[in-house]
Amino acid sequence: MQIRLSPERRERLVAEIRRLFADEFDSALSVFQAERLLDVLVSHLGAPVYNQAIQDARSALQSKLDDLEGEFYEPEPE
Repeated sequence: MQIRLSPERRERLVAEIRRLFADEFDSALSVFQAERLLDVLVSHLGAPVYNQAIQDARSALQSKLDDLEGEFYEPEPE
């Protein structure tokens, strides 16, 4: 699975990368350099972060499902 960013999100992230380098490292990145850095980060970190998010969501849902009976059990009349 390839992670694709919308043009708007990509533009915002490139601008943020450029701001980060200017503010924190006193270094000016060109748009090309920031785009390349973004591509490398997404290709190396995108899938692991996505997979972790899926695992976290699965765990949260599973814990809710595990407690479903205790949370909503209604005793039947005898």
